[in-house]
Amino acid sequence: MGEGKLEKLKLVAYSDPKFNNKVGDGEFTTLLNPEKYAYTYKIEQDKQQATGTSSASPRFNKKLPEELQLDFVFDRTGIIPERPKTDDGIIDDLEHFKKVVLDYNGDQHKPNYVMISWGSLLFKGSLTEMNVEFKLFRPDGTPLRAVAKAKFKGFVEDDLRVARENNQSPDLTHFRIVRAGDTLPLMAFRIYGDASYYLEVAKANKLMDFRNLRPGQEIYFPPIQK
Repeated sequence: MGEGKLEKLKLVAYSDPKFNNKVGDGEFTTLLNPEKYAYTYKIEQDKQQATGTSSASPRFNKKLPEELQLDFVFDRTGIIPERPKTDDGIIDDLEHFKKVVLDYNGDQHKPNYVMISWGSLLFKGSLTEMNVEFKLFRPDGTPLRAVAKAKFKGFVEDDLRVARENNQSPDLTHFRIVRAGDTLPLMAFRIYGDASYYLEVAKANKLMDFRNLRPGQEIYFPPIQK
């Protein structure tokens, strides 16, 4: 079985929390795909102490937005054909990356919302922290290679968040019509708030080739116990 064509990780910046309005020149495609990425999940608990007791009993309050950690490599040493040497080294590449993930959105009074996609990975959120480590320089000090370690906090619209926290919600059962540009992970994210459920959706619809959805095709999204 073939491994398929190479797909690069992509970030797309949006100005609104519904992810409808793309930011001008707000797309960034990685030079090299990451070797790994990491999710962090957190639970918030209330510590309520009963009368007459000496310790608090933690109780579940809510599930906090997940966090995604990724490393981005920037290189202008000339060893990668897609990124030949330039007079400014990696400065322009870094500035473009920062425009996508770090620029302040005046309308929202916060950084852009970012959609990150790569294979089955589909993440919506915004940057919370970034550390850039410069690793190689020209004799005049121009940086030629750097690694940006970025952390993003997930974002889910209020109506979808309510549906995720209520497993009995009718919003978790849907029929949807495929539109041009739709992928099964993207559609699963819209319904469940988690792109990883696309395999369950493919199984429920008996899809033999879920990578080639047809516009106009109807997809059933079953209720999924979380």
